[in-house]
Amino acid sequence: MLQGSILQQLEASHRHSARPIHFGVYYKNTLVSLCHALEDHILTKDNDPLVITAFQQGKWYLEEAQRYADIAQHSREIVIMATADAGFAEHPTGQLPNIDLVGLAADDPVAQEWHLIILAPDYTAMVICQELSEADYGKDGLPTCDLERKFYGLWTFEPELVEETAELAIAHIKDYHPELALKLSQYKQAIHPAICPGEEVATVVSRVVDYLKTGQGNLPILTASHQKFLDRNLVSNEIQAFLRMAQLIDLADSRNPVAASEVASLAETMGQLLDLPAWQIKRLRLAALLHRLDPMQKAKSLISPTHITTAYQEEAASCPLACPLVPGAQALRIMPRLRAIAQIITHQSEWWNGAGEPAGLAGDDIPLESRILSLVAEFQLQINQYKYLSEGGAEIFAQSLDQCRKQQSTRFDPKLVDTLTLLVMGLQQGLDLPIMTPKVSSGLWLLDSRWDTDNKSSEQISMYSK
Repeated sequence: MLQGSILQQLEASHRHSARPIHFGVYYKNTLVSLCHALEDHILTKDNDPLVITAFQQGKWYLEEAQRYADIAQHSREIVIMATADAGFAEHPTGQLPNIDLVGLAADDPVAQEWHLIILAPDYTAMVICQELSEADYGKDGLPTCDLERKFYGLWTFEPELVEETAELAIAHIKDYHPELALKLSQYKQAIHPAICPGEEVATVVSRVVDYLKTGQGNLPILTASHQKFLDRNLVSNEIQAFLRMAQLIDLADSRNPVAASEVASLAETMGQLLDLPAWQIKRLRLAALLHRLDPMQKAKSLISPTHITTAYQEEAASCPLACPLVPGAQALRIMPRLRAIAQIITHQSEWWNGAGEPAGLAGDDIPLESRILSLVAEFQLQINQYKYLSEGGAEIFAQSLDQCRKQQSTRFDPKLVDTLTLLVMGLQQGLDLPIMTPKVSSGLWLLDSRWDTDNKSSEQISMYSK
């Protein structure tokens, strides 16, 4: 990272914190799709966001200038940073009253960065990346094709992180335009962003996934090896979109803010007790991380009807458990590698006696992973509730297990309740489960056939210490 760049300052402030930032590498076409999705969401709202961007060079801004003229109609203030070349200041968009241009010096480290920071009361989003240096590219050197350009950074919806980055950007702008920086600080102070409502971020996530797929489809013919890299990058970013949404859902629940990670750990341990194969445990783990995506069931789908129909027909032909789709499942199901995950999540609300939804499946007709997920999610919820009602301790495991036993053979698979009983015995005797927080910036490891220990971080902690 370039010393003094906004990305470097952000990384440094979190380097030794309890929540260090995990960065990823993104191809240019991925960033274009991400930014267009986040920008176009502004066009659907009238909440006057503060928007701060960095385009590296003026010529890249000129390619998007007309889009920003439209975005300005829905924004309170837009600041655009780039080196002042290629008619940067002459385009009519730059003359609009709520758009300010900041011409960066050629040696400014921010001139190597690509930013999009959106700050509104009910919607925050950010893309912040820095182009790889020649040394970063290694022996192959700088790419000759624009599509092969790579950037190091992250994207997120998390309000606190977006606010912090906006402050860093405003401080950088102050070196060029102190009066503008003062105005931006006042605008920022007037905005009190909250975590996006579930349905709001679900719509944004659907848009991101759709734009990623559309952007991939518009690429020119590539070599097989390059296409493989781009395909993996696409899938990884689609998974990231859903994981980020799951994180926000957890953060919005102040009484159960780590539900997804805890349910994933419980589900994985249950899978090990049942001696499930590694590929099935990994699939179960991803479904557990995404199991709270209920708001997506209510969000308006942005996936094209053609994609939905094709995906549904393919799945229906190969999977007898296919049932009428809902928007949240559609967004997952159009991704071939996530259709099994969509099925697990969809059928987690089935009951052992057939009284559940959405398909009224009963007994062993319910996918095994769905049965496991249903049980451990309820167990985790019960534990979390008991934490607030008692002093904690080993008895909360027994109390939570008793609540699950009351629904044995009606809602839950009786054999799985027996397995959960074994797990609870271990917890009562001091078993610590690893709570793994996935590096959202590299979500592909959740689907790869190999368990790559370099792509996950784990910390042995006691799950339910109060």
